[in-house]
Amino acid sequence: MPRNLDLTALRSFAMVAETGGVTRAAGFLNLTQSAVSMQLKRLEEALDLQLLDRSARSISLTAAGEQLLGYAKRMLELNDEAWGRLTAQEFEGELVLGVPSDIVYPNIPPILRRLACDFPRMKIRLTTGPTLKLKEMFGRGECDAILTTEDQAGPGGEELVRLPLVWIGAAGGDAWREIPLPVAFCSNCIFRSGVLRRLDAAGHAWDMSVESDLDSAVEAVVSADLAITACIDGFLPRQTTPVEHQGALPDLGETRIVLYMERSDDPVKEALRDVIRSTFRGAGQAPGRERLTA
Repeated sequence: MPRNLDLTALRSFAMVAETGGVTRAAGFLNLTQSAVSMQLKRLEEALDLQLLDRSARSISLTAAGEQLLGYAKRMLELNDEAWGRLTAQEFEGELVLGVPSDIVYPNIPPILRRLACDFPRMKIRLTTGPTLKLKEMFGRGECDAILTTEDQAGPGGEELVRLPLVWIGAAGGDAWREIPLPVAFCSNCIFRSGVLRRLDAAGHAWDMSVESDLDSAVEAVVSADLAITACIDGFLPRQTTPVEHQGALPDLGETRIVLYMERSDDPVKEALRDVIRSTFRGAGQAPGRERLTA
């Protein structure tokens, strides 16, 4: 059965090794000399090893003591890091992150987990909505940071990655072959007007299959093979797949994922900025997916 080393005794042992004596160690630890000596004795008895060589005028470590000291330092450092992180009062409060719903998965959950792990006393609140709404909220100070999907980064925005827009439909579906082309977009989708302009410019007849401001309604229609839509490559809804149309549909170009966040000396906010950057700048490496082909 595993047994536990006494961290208090290990701290006394490490301090004795550092200062070279029980008396000096006791002063640094704010303990009596007898208390430190008792902890050392219990530690040696628990391990059934002699850790200190007391034969000379000054205390030195035995071979076993030298070995234990390395473990003791690592254990105490980890203990102190955990204690400091979990009890730190300066990292309390709330951060609000705004993200368009179509790029929440797969990247936002690991970002939230990372922040919650590193700053457990901080409350990270996620709000979703279309890009235009999020920018309005950010302008009113209702979000600490927002991510957007745009053709170009606006003033104060930091472009994280450029990704292609792709046509998507139901796995194994044929809706993309129909004329007029059945398409589905939320009324507030930032891609909607640009995609429809490209269809018009290509002389490709289309018909809007759903009128809704809910992403779930669009996903339901597309996954039922009643229409197709456009999304950022690598951020496909479930039960959909890119349409490999071999030029039958117009190319949709690319979009940018942009971060809006004020500069701050707050370490939590800067940690949020760093983890968002590292996560989304790797988004261009999304794995390949099954495609609908002609």
